[in-house]
Amino acid sequence: MKMKPPFLSICVPNYNRPQELLRMLSSIDSKNAESVEIVIIDDKSPLAQQVKEVVAVFIKNSLYRVVFKENKNNLGYDKNLKELVKLAAGEWIIFMGNDDEFVPGALDKLIGFLKNNSGLGYVLKSHERIYPNGKAEKFRYFESNKFFKPGYEAYISLFRTSVFISGFTIRRNPITNMLVDNFDGTLLFQLYLMAETVLKNKSAYFDEPLTRGYEGGIPEFGSSKSEQSFYTPGTVTVENSLNFLRGFFKITQFMDKKYGFDSTPDIKKDMSKYFYPSLAIQRNKGLKVFLDYVSQLNKIGFNRSIYYYIYVTALIVLGKSVCDNIIRILKNLLGKTPKL
Repeated sequence: MKMKPPFLSICVPNYNRPQELLRMLSSIDSKNAESVEIVIIDDKSPLAQQVKEVVAVFIKNSLYRVVFKENKNNLGYDKNLKELVKLAAGEWIIFMGNDDEFVPGALDKLIGFLKNNSGLGYVLKSHERIYPNGKAEKFRYFESNKFFKPGYEAYISLFRTSVFISGFTIRRNPITNMLVDNFDGTLLFQLYLMAETVLKNKSAYFDEPLTRGYEGGIPEFGSSKSEQSFYTPGTVTVENSLNFLRGFFKITQFMDKKYGFDSTPDIKKDMSKYFYPSLAIQRNKGLKVFLDYVSQLNKIGFNRSIYYYIYVTALIVLGKSVCDNIIRILKNLLGKTPKL
């Protein structure tokens, strides 16, 4: 008998991290296993055999349908996302990082939200970040569930907040014709999918922490041909950070040219107001390196708000650790990311 297509495909672009992958898979806790499939593509990672063994053990003990594929060549993050879209069968896709996990009970709440709001094309989620000291930082972008009409306002409002891949939730059918190669190597292909989708479809923010990520992991990007000139595996150099940030505007400039609007300045201004994480990532490499980094950011055009200068000054005077704690405490007191 032919199986009913799943409602939701959890899509995992995997590279190494077999134990982290097992932790993530073990966090999938839907009570409606028949409506969920898990799609994993290992991108020819050096630990592919260990990854394969972890997946085999999970399949043996799981009620979920699991699709596992190994790429013959290392495609890189963005190309691997496109392969996942092609392989998935669900009405909805959730992209999931292999070293993150679902918040207990949240997956079924999201499924209920999607079923109750059938006209949506994209859903922004809330998430958490766990630091090595055990402290948690919550990422809530609005005070409650919020819905957006199709169009420019939704594109601008959701662009900056849609970067974190784990829990990225989008309807599959509309994006199957969007699998372009223009943004390979940016590590931001999901932003292009979101931008195209929300311009033409209703979208929403789901005010329930769906996933959690762990601060301090070792980045694996830079191994594929499409990424080698932009990223260095195992570290985040100043140039890596700058290349990542430039990638945002490969997308916005493409959208501006295609649709005839001028979104790039609006996106830069919006990002500038919330730029602390992108500044802080290079602060511990010394003051000279940090100031050189800030100079390069200014040339790109991120110095467009007073908040940007407050972050720079605070990081210079107080350092990253103190500033991280201040940001986390403020967000926890407010209960969400403040509207700036």
